[in-house]
Amino acid sequence: MSLKHFHIVFLGFAILCDAGFWLWMHLMPEDAASAGAAPLKNYAGLLCLALLAYSAWYLGKKMRTII
Repeated sequence: MSLKHFHIVFLGFAILCDAGFWLWMHLMPEDAASAGAAPLKNYAGLLCLALLAYSAWYLGKKMRTII
């Protein structure tokens, strides 16, 4: 597996993990509050959007120049 393919797989895994964390905090707010993760709710959502934007940029523009 080349480095660019690993980058794509890693981005997908990071997006899934971050979206799952964000979803867990929205569906189970009591558990998130008891774990001390409630203040991270907004940051997790913003990070997920930033990762989606970066992956769209990477697949759209950057991959054309690399391949």
